[in-house]
Amino acid sequence: MTLLQQLHETSAVAHDLLVLSVVVLSGIGLGNIRVAGVKLGVAGVLFTGLAAAHFGMRPAAEVTHFLKDFGLVLFVFALGMQMGPGFFASLRQQGRVLNGYAFALVTGGALVAVLGGWMLDMSPPAIAGLFAGATTNTPALGAAQQALLSAHADAAHVTLPALSYAATYPLAIVGIIFSLIILRVFFKVNVAAEAELFRQEQGEGVEALQRMNIRVENTNLDGIAIADVPGVHEAGVVISRYRPASGGEVKAATPETRLHTGDLILAVGTQAHLEQFRLVIGSVSDENLMKAPGSVTFRRVVLTNKRMLGKTVRELGLEHLHNVTVTRVSRGDLIFTALPDLRLQFGDMLQLVGDEESLNAATNALGNAVHMLQETKFAAIFAGILLGVLLGLYPFRIEGLPAPVRLGLAGGPLVMAILLSHLGRLGPMVMHMPINANRALRELGIILFLASVGLLSGEKFVTTVFSMQGLQWVLLGILVTMLPLLIVGFVARKWHRMNFMSLCGLLSGGMTDPPALAFATSMARCDSPAVAYAAVYPLTMLLRIVAAQIIAQMG
Repeated sequence: MTLLQQLHETSAVAHDLLVLSVVVLSGIGLGNIRVAGVKLGVAGVLFTGLAAAHFGMRPAAEVTHFLKDFGLVLFVFALGMQMGPGFFASLRQQGRVLNGYAFALVTGGALVAVLGGWMLDMSPPAIAGLFAGATTNTPALGAAQQALLSAHADAAHVTLPALSYAATYPLAIVGIIFSLIILRVFFKVNVAAEAELFRQEQGEGVEALQRMNIRVENTNLDGIAIADVPGVHEAGVVISRYRPASGGEVKAATPETRLHTGDLILAVGTQAHLEQFRLVIGSVSDENLMKAPGSVTFRRVVLTNKRMLGKTVRELGLEHLHNVTVTRVSRGDLIFTALPDLRLQFGDMLQLVGDEESLNAATNALGNAVHMLQETKFAAIFAGILLGVLLGLYPFRIEGLPAPVRLGLAGGPLVMAILLSHLGRLGPMVMHMPINANRALRELGIILFLASVGLLSGEKFVTTVFSMQGLQWVLLGILVTMLPLLIVGFVARKWHRMNFMSLCGLLSGGMTDPPALAFATSMARCDSPAVAYAAVYPLTMLLRIVAAQIIAQMG
């Protein structure tokens, strides 16, 4: 400690970096220790930060406060960039049911925390931290502290949420997993059978794209352009190649290509749509235009040209400008038929059909700069963070609260990142973050945040937590964790007959808890629970951030 004091006096920056590095390094090591198959993960950094501060190893307060807030912003913005493309889709179809249950989970946890805290005469800041810790939601802790700072609370009240958070967090991880086990045993779930049933259910209504060679036999279509064929858009198919009835080489088909009786065409779409389209055109042919002689071939091209972003397939005009046809679009794990009104995003992979010369021209127009997919657009990131911080500062007044609710540094950048990554661009700037860069920024952000929270709160941690008050926090935290999980899990399984894979994902995502998801996937021996987890995670994160702020300012 004498060495640290001397270092602090001679080089404060080196001292602060040394303390932070020791906390982070030891915290990562602690987080990797497994107890009964469960580990703390990155939350280990919080506890080593608490221990370091307890023994007097503390960086300068202003530095620690900056690192805490900056880390939180990095984490939530990168998280929003990852969630954005699928956020709005998660609110549709089955996502509505899942998010309805997730809303009940968040509301139930908040009610248990508030009622329990009122009965035990706890202060609102302590309840807010307990709510965040018992639901393993670190951004909610940051939001609660931001709300208290905005309401000009004293330093003791601003620190209190971190203490109750740290007291309840470890058992919350265990409580979530234990709840999944209780539900599995109570309903006598055969996990392997449920996983197989889930795969079958996911496959229903999701058809892979197929090709069909069709002979034109409808005489009413003689001389009609493909774009004018009745039902071509409604059927959701794309015609990529054709060979005239007179014979010759296979050619690329465009919307202006005119059909004649006896022509052979190659259509792309789902099996059901192709069958519907065939009824209008003619009959299936045994010939395969993919293998027939001709100069037509296909190529997969990545959309990276900024001028093309946000346009629909029709607006690209590739068939007019370059005599090529777009047949499918791949976006991540999703594959779409290239319907005219499909709007394109940066990184979409388009499958083009045409001759080599036309394909080369279309490739140049689309960009196809694959290396750009690995580039991190820092200008766009910091522009998004700027807008997110401004959004977080905007006050929303709620009747009965002493101060307005703000999305703060936890919610503002998160909402802005979701919106911008969904749109794909901010003016001339492309909103794209490679997955490796996203993961790195998230990890760095949450490590800085948790380490700083521990260092700022550790001085009073032992005396506060290891007391009657601390015991009350732990016991109430267990209730906040498990009671809503068991009630929502029971209702969803009993009355909605939810598949256990979806139920595990719902409960893990509703608690924003990666260790619970890891437990569920290892139990299922597949990634099926991740589908429901991803569907409820974004909305749950926002709800918990807002709920923590409201709880912190009650009273």
